[in-house]
Amino acid sequence: MAPIVQCMGLTKTYGGKVALNQINLNLERGRIIGLLGPNGSGKTTLIKIINGLLNPTAGEIYINGQRPGIETKYRISYLPERTYLYAGMKVIEMVQYFQDFYPDFRMDRAYDMLNRLQIPPNERLKNLSKGTKEKVQLILVMSRDADLYILDEPIAGVDPASRDYILHTIVNNYNRNATILLSTHLISDVENILDEVIFIKYGNIILQAGAEQIRQNEHKSVDRFFREVFAC
Repeated sequence: MAPIVQCMGLTKTYGGKVALNQINLNLERGRIIGLLGPNGSGKTTLIKIINGLLNPTAGEIYINGQRPGIETKYRISYLPERTYLYAGMKVIEMVQYFQDFYPDFRMDRAYDMLNRLQIPPNERLKNLSKGTKEKVQLILVMSRDADLYILDEPIAGVDPASRDYILHTIVNNYNRNATILLSTHLISDVENILDEVIFIKYGNIILQAGAEQIRQNEHKSVDRFFREVFAC
């Protein structure tokens, strides 16, 4: 089966600055992959290109065998770092909006997660805490049966007590033939759910390896190995 994402010589420049430098990258299906790197490494640029929000300067990218466009956007469920939900809407209205917009949206799954997190469906988003808003957004994203889930800092604004449940939600509520690409700085919190990691620095992929492979070969956690690699 072909990879869900294929990048060949993918390059993005802003003026004279190189954000992505001739990246060659395959994301296989059925994997939870951590996209890891310091600020300014190119993570957001890569995510936006995969989502069709930016066009590459050079190179090729295919999502499910197609160039990014309308069709691929329907196969990607994207959680951006910043909340994009309209504050004046009720939670139930957002659920209905997603159901109307995405044919693969599972309303039963959404309501089950809302209930488990004790989020009232009739509450307006503006009345919810920042962390709860982010939980609502994650629930909406994970209630789709997509081919590719892209989660940008999904637990950054969430209290530690809720992180385990959110990670459990991520692992147990995605299409098993799909791939999750997860970008985060909280590596120690997520590394136990990762099948694979990608280290990116200054627009270059410097490592793509299995999480367990790193632990066995380096005799240390992914988090510790990351800190050593990026220490300089």
